[in-house]
Amino acid sequence: MFNKPFGVMCQFTDRDGRPTLGDFIHVTGVYPAGRLDRDSEGLLLLTDDGALQHRISHPAAKLEKRYWVQVEGVPDSSQLERLTTGVMLKDGPARATHARSIPEPPLWPRQPPVRYRRHIPTGWLELGLTEGRNRQVRRMTAAVGLPTLRLVRHRIGPWRLAGLQPGQWAIIPIQSGLSPGRLSD
Repeated sequence: MFNKPFGVMCQFTDRDGRPTLGDFIHVTGVYPAGRLDRDSEGLLLLTDDGALQHRISHPAAKLEKRYWVQVEGVPDSSQLERLTTGVMLKDGPARATHARSIPEPPLWPRQPPVRYRRHIPTGWLELGLTEGRNRQVRRMTAAVGLPTLRLVRHRIGPWRLAGLQPGQWAIIPIQSGLSPGRLSD
């Protein structure tokens, strides 16, 4: 388990010299099970087991990923309903398995900080998805009029971020199937 900081690429090398997983994780033979965009933060699982990597990341497995999303604007019930009933994106329909307004979660400060606009309020959502198309959460929130300002994945199936600070990682044993790593946030 790795808490991917903002600005880090989900790969081990980058020919442009940008920060990568290799700057933090010094274990050989592991690969990300899924991805997070460079400007997204939070839980990333890595494994040396190809079958497990497939079960975690393939949409057919329906393994839910949960995100905390800071958005521009204050979400209302109709926007939350649209996220769960489905929105049309350029690459087809998309729907959240879970969407609710939440108070600001207890997170670390982001570097650089999220832009602040004195006259535009922000809100927080928790969204659940079972697929992970490119920039899907950002595109879905924009489609309902709530541009994403900050995106933090805090759960993948039974695994939870639970106390790992940005840039920290922990080895968790997997005995059989998809078993929980950290059990609380």
